[in-house]
Amino acid sequence: MERAGVLKVEGGSGPTKPLPKSAEAVVIGGGSLGCQTVYHLAKMGMTNVVLLERDRLTAGTTWHTAGLLWQLRPSDVEVELLAHTRQVISHDLEQETGLETGWIQNGGLFIASNKQRLDEYKRLMSLGKVYGIESHVLSPAETKDLYPLMNVDDLYGTLYVPKDGTMDPAGTCTTLSRAATARGATVIENCPVTGIQVSTDDMGVKRVKAVETFHGTIQTPVVVNCAGVWATKLGEMAGVKVPLIAMHHAYVVTERIEGIQNMPNVRDHDASVYLRLQGDALSVGGYEQNPVFWDKVSDKFAFSLFDLDWDVFMQHIEGAINRVPALEQTGIKSTVCGPESFTADHKPLMGEAPEVRGFFLGCGFNSAGMMLGGGCGRELAHWIIHGRPEKDMYGYDIRRFHHSLTDNNKWIRERSHESYAKNYSVVFPFDEPLASRNMRTDPFHKVLTEQGCVFQERHGWERPGWFNQDGAAPVLDYDWYGAYDISKNQNYKYNELLGKEYTFDYPPHHHVIKNECLTCRHGVSVFDMSYFGKFYLTGPDAKKAADWLFSADVNKIPGSTVYTCMLNKRGGSEADLTVSRLEAGTANLPLAPEANGDAYYLAIGGGVAEHNWNHIKTVLQDEAFNCQLTDYSEDMGMISIQGPKSREVLQEILDTDLSNEAFAFSTHKVCNAAGHKVRAMRLSFVGELGWELHIPKDSCVPVYQAVMAAGAKHSIINAGYRAIDSLSIEKGYRHWHADLRPDDTPLEAGLAFTCKMKSTIPFLGRASLEKQKAEGLRRRIVCFTIDEKVPMFGLEAIFRNGVPVGHLRRSDYGFFIDKQIGYGYIRNPDGGVVNADFIKSGKFALERMGVVYEAKPHLKSPFDPSNNRVKGIYPDNYHNVYKANAQ
Repeated sequence: MERAGVLKVEGGSGPTKPLPKSAEAVVIGGGSLGCQTVYHLAKMGMTNVVLLERDRLTAGTTWHTAGLLWQLRPSDVEVELLAHTRQVISHDLEQETGLETGWIQNGGLFIASNKQRLDEYKRLMSLGKVYGIESHVLSPAETKDLYPLMNVDDLYGTLYVPKDGTMDPAGTCTTLSRAATARGATVIENCPVTGIQVSTDDMGVKRVKAVETFHGTIQTPVVVNCAGVWATKLGEMAGVKVPLIAMHHAYVVTERIEGIQNMPNVRDHDASVYLRLQGDALSVGGYEQNPVFWDKVSDKFAFSLFDLDWDVFMQHIEGAINRVPALEQTGIKSTVCGPESFTADHKPLMGEAPEVRGFFLGCGFNSAGMMLGGGCGRELAHWIIHGRPEKDMYGYDIRRFHHSLTDNNKWIRERSHESYAKNYSVVFPFDEPLASRNMRTDPFHKVLTEQGCVFQERHGWERPGWFNQDGAAPVLDYDWYGAYDISKNQNYKYNELLGKEYTFDYPPHHHVIKNECLTCRHGVSVFDMSYFGKFYLTGPDAKKAADWLFSADVNKIPGSTVYTCMLNKRGGSEADLTVSRLEAGTANLPLAPEANGDAYYLAIGGGVAEHNWNHIKTVLQDEAFNCQLTDYSEDMGMISIQGPKSREVLQEILDTDLSNEAFAFSTHKVCNAAGHKVRAMRLSFVGELGWELHIPKDSCVPVYQAVMAAGAKHSIINAGYRAIDSLSIEKGYRHWHADLRPDDTPLEAGLAFTCKMKSTIPFLGRASLEKQKAEGLRRRIVCFTIDEKVPMFGLEAIFRNGVPVGHLRRSDYGFFIDKQIGYGYIRNPDGGVVNADFIKSGKFALERMGVVYEAKPHLKSPFDPSNNRVKGIYPDNYHNVYKANAQ
């Protein structure tokens, strides 16, 4: 048995209730998340559940929170989470307990000082229509009518959401604990946790066994870490990494202001300040560029505050006075500066920890724990009881971060700082972080940087975004935005290029991405996809595991490669990937593992590789399959050579016949490329003739140079992921976590062909798919095109016959068909089946920023629906036409 450190808290008068000997789950931390989680667990029928709070409820960070609730965010999932919190706080709890939670519906006002900010708010307004959230764009004069004390001279406009409001932390948490207790839960205060027992089972899997306190031990298979800024220490007790950091976060409360009563809460993002109504006064707070880190997190800190650093805070006062000039003559009644936990991407940490089964996270809420608490508490309860949440929680799942980063203090600190400093920045579609870059680079990184590659960051990897024609634009070390007396990077070309992307229009280098796309469609392009996850599945039960894990039949002959999904119990898509069946044989690593029996090579989108790895490991453990999963992601690079000229280029350097007969689509071979062993796969992410080369690390650059030399006479170019995004949407290929999420089934996503439903082979999620197929689809993905050249990026509302039926998940420009393309899931407003007739018979429109555009639905991809190009079938005169067009 393993144990780890002790978290001591002195004082307190002993637990408020005796500890039970055992529990189905123990929730640690009595703030917003802990109370919401225990309430939802009890509501879902888990009655023997215990909440442990080391002091009293809300004593940590919850008691001093501002308690604001906004309903609109630039994420459909967050809009749904916020809606559930609002439902619980404003309605459910009062009905269940007869107690008021302290909810005040005074409305919310988002301030825009420029066009881009108002464009962002108009995007939110369009998304809100899909969810029935009332919101209005107001002119400066209308804003002044609504909020007479406001200075509107520098305003561009505002977004008013009448049903936003304010929550009371103490009232909410008390009522939640009462409601949970009434359903059988036990809430124990004054009971610090001193250790977590972890045992190792027969398969070597670590599992939660018990929670230790000064006052006794509770045997339990489930611990939920809702300990806020103390969550890292709690994680250490079980050997779990919790990548968050504590910072001082402050607001001040003013004296009475005449005429402020009943005014809405205000977020002035450009001034980085919020104004929360507090009776007849205001609370004023915000996010600064130079927040104070709390490095020595104290265990004795309960209902405590820090001294306010006025040098740091004064910028918020200036912004607030500019917005509400009456504040200049108003005194400050009190200051509140307390700790809050912040994360690398300003999103919470949730889900089961990869290191220990039964250890769940519900922490790192970036000062939004009150407003996200209801929605996240419910999802966490689902996760614990059913093994997966109901909604797509990937953006909050701890498995979104690669394990090499979650205990890297430099990464956590830099990223959390940047996310904090940018919290009120406009959320642009093509933004990239500047902090903690170059953490994971592939063998092509240097050579591509020299050729003008503008990199994107995913999962710690640097992957090519697009290629700048004006020379190299390397990513430099983080300059902390000039905070803490660190000098800012001067003449920072990468940052300048990024800044030009800060638009809701087509970016200034739209034509560069167009050239990358059309060169691939007409000639040949090279894509560096080395950041892909590359795993081997081997061992005695590998075939059994593959049958159960993958929705498609991957047990074709060795040499075959199959595109497949991996599903959860509800039939939702946890991943899409390619699985290649290997020949049995001796090891030739990294290209082939040792395999006496069945062996499979898995290639997985790099940004989600950790999520996939953990999904597979969890299923292998749950089913007790005797097989191994090994990770060779860092040991191989991968380039994809795509386009009608790809065969001519590669035939020069590969020592194998690339004809259709000798090398069919969806097959793979180990062969020599310019004298280096590689695994060549005939696949396409873009809908053209093409091959992927999976190359041992040391051979990457020489093979790449040979490809570029052979391709020179065919005008070969480098292309990046921005081109892949456009090419793939044009072809109708799905991107996991955009068009395909854990709350989408393959049937809804148009991927029924990846499911072995005609076979009798059982697979994870099959029963749910069979049920869904029998009942008919209530929602499904549809492709839309519009004739106007208007940029869309996802979240635009979809209307059928004037009624909102969904929103776009992803949108991009298709350069070959010369149209804007969007994909989104639509529902039947009557709750009925969504079939081809329902789509064909409707009149569709897309709403972008309040403007409606007529849209044409497509049941098949408008580009090459017969898949000829992937098969290498091009019109006879294709190259002549291309040459004529190119001249």
